[in-house]
Amino acid sequence: MARAKLTPFSKLLIVALILGGLYYLFMQLRDNPDAQEKIEELTSKDKGGKTKDGYKDVINIGVVTWGGYAGGQYFNEGFKANTNSRFYKDYGFKVNFEVIDDFDASRDAFKNGSIDLMWATIDAFPTEVEGLSQYQPQVVFQADWSRGGDAIVAARGINKVSDLRGKKIAVAPMTPSHSFLIWLLEASDMTTKDVQLVEVPSAIDAADSFKSNTVDAAVVWSPDDADCVAKVAGAKVLESTKNATHIIADVFVSKKEFIETHKEQLQDLYEGWMIGASELNSSDSNKRKAAKILAEGLSQPEDFCYDAINNVRLATHGDNKDFFGLNPSYSGVTGEDLYNKMKVKYNNLGYSTVGAKSWRLLSTKDLVNKTTLSGNSHNAEQQKQFTAVDETLEKKESLSSKKVSISFRTGEYQLDENSKQLIDLQFTPIAKAFANARIRIEGNTDNVGNRSSNVALSKKRAQSVADYLEKEHQMPHNRFIILGNGPDKPVPGCERNQNADCKSKNRRTDFELVVD
Repeated sequence: MARAKLTPFSKLLIVALILGGLYYLFMQLRDNPDAQEKIEELTSKDKGGKTKDGYKDVINIGVVTWGGYAGGQYFNEGFKANTNSRFYKDYGFKVNFEVIDDFDASRDAFKNGSIDLMWATIDAFPTEVEGLSQYQPQVVFQADWSRGGDAIVAARGINKVSDLRGKKIAVAPMTPSHSFLIWLLEASDMTTKDVQLVEVPSAIDAADSFKSNTVDAAVVWSPDDADCVAKVAGAKVLESTKNATHIIADVFVSKKEFIETHKEQLQDLYEGWMIGASELNSSDSNKRKAAKILAEGLSQPEDFCYDAINNVRLATHGDNKDFFGLNPSYSGVTGEDLYNKMKVKYNNLGYSTVGAKSWRLLSTKDLVNKTTLSGNSHNAEQQKQFTAVDETLEKKESLSSKKVSISFRTGEYQLDENSKQLIDLQFTPIAKAFANARIRIEGNTDNVGNRSSNVALSKKRAQSVADYLEKEHQMPHNRFIILGNGPDKPVPGCERNQNADCKSKNRRTDFELVVD
């Protein structure tokens, strides 16, 4: 049977129809982000040519309304998984940030696998390790140090920590707020047993309690501190983590099984996050961009989010090396230091931490140790540089005062090994935790001997303590305010040095935290 031949016009018509169909399909795809994303997902490779084989398509991260995770959210170009993310473009996988402000819900999500990484703070983590033990949680990297994000607000008449004695304080137990309060009281020779704790579910509830005038003080999050001061006449921020710099450390935790099966992907996540954090730390315009991202993801005002970012120290790669003890020259607070101290502090207060495993079994250094990032923006944070001490600082009222009885031989001012150990046990941790506060060291004596000689001797003794802290723990020279009181400031009840016990109490060294 003879076959019909297409005429030139018919062929042209068919080609036109095919081209028209392809154009229509192209226009549909161009206007369909989901279709675009699928095409990119099937065809993309990262800059190193790495395919997505062996990588989880989306890493889910549980977070709360907090500015300390901005490095990752900024690098991700948002909270939701998307193809504009630099995690996707540079490493070939997506990241989704799930905001779960309810603490119990976030832990449930971690347990059931809805999220692969969850937020935690090292200070409070010892109280929950036992409940997570079957999932073998591992701390994988640090996100931030709180630097003003946590504060204690106080009513009129409360001007220093000792004024809190016997007062009602609203606090969320076994949270960063609780940890902050424990450290603050200890810096003034007090414990939570010296105050009336009013336990509330969260820092937000603590702020509400303060604004309703049902408590004398409250441990709150920023910007609720400013709101409390504005709404309660005579209220003030007594102290915040702007000075208490190394108490609250946000970290991310993952299950050991997930780490072992996704180690390379987690290392890429860490590297990208650190790049994002370094870019924010070094550029206000980048912080403004990040604030827009947080405003959308957290459903909060942009100014709120910008302030939240500025109320933390976004941890860099260098900070993480310090935190995980990978920098032998670092003498500040490490994650292990903080975890071990808080494990003891909470246990002593009746919150069982006996099931908290050792730091070595609870953390992995691999992600940090195997990452190489160079340049000043990736360096660790430097210590605060204090100005020279003047007379105003010598007389300025202290925030807190801690008494440490250091024994000196008669007429001498050199520290012996026992005295050094006493300083390290009773005061050095506080000095490191409140790294942005000055330290006033006051030497005191009993009334035996010549007054002027005692004044001179007590100042030398105070100076010897400062010299030790400067040399042994690399604390800045200008941080110390040195005073010698001689016999002029006896402890209450021992003004006459009436017996050996009183004389012993008066031969003391007072450590005071003074805010610039």
